[in-house]
Amino acid sequence: MISGIPELRTVLEPEARAWLDTAVDRVIADPTAIGALFPAVRRRCGRARIDDHWTIDEAARAVLLTALPLHDPALTETVGALHRHGDPAEQRAVLRSLPLIDDEGRFLFLVRETLRGNDTTLIEAALGPYAARHLPDDEFRQAVLKCVFYEIPLSRVAGLDERADAELARMLTDFARERIAAGRAVPEDITPVIRAFAPADDRPAALDGAS
Repeated sequence: MISGIPELRTVLEPEARAWLDTAVDRVIADPTAIGALFPAVRRRCGRARIDDHWTIDEAARAVLLTALPLHDPALTETVGALHRHGDPAEQRAVLRSLPLIDDEGRFLFLVRETLRGNDTTLIEAALGPYAARHLPDDEFRQAVLKCVFYEIPLSRVAGLDERADAELARMLTDFARERIAAGRAVPEDITPVIRAFAPADDRPAALDGAS
């Protein structure tokens, strides 16, 4: 088992396990083989959900990515191409795999590209441990606010507890005021951040009465 990737041996059928083992060997021997193997994963291994964060195809694709015997700039070019030419399922796999293949923030361009879009499943995948570790403060705050607008639960934003601050609370407070003024509901999951950092006299009274 590769650290950070769910154990696949117990969820893959024997034929799928054999295919993935062979695929890993091919990628190690010839990194360019991943271009054909990456799209084939879902058909060969399945797409069932393993846990709250991973599906089988995402985890299997992560295994292939971690097998790449490449370093920069070849790694950045190869992974970037898989993301650029991939369908949403392939893009989610790339985004979830980033902390497994890089610890220096080289792939922030993929996170930023995703955050400019409106696919909520991709935004959620982009805001995993990699973004929590590398995304600059102002961009992280804007990403959290985008999640609120798109109704992505903040519980799915990795690192929020550690990275929330007074400025994020101010931004969420402004958002809450706009929603209240428009007679619209305020997402409950922004209240803990506001209460933790915004002064009591600067919080909408409706939030202090919330559970």
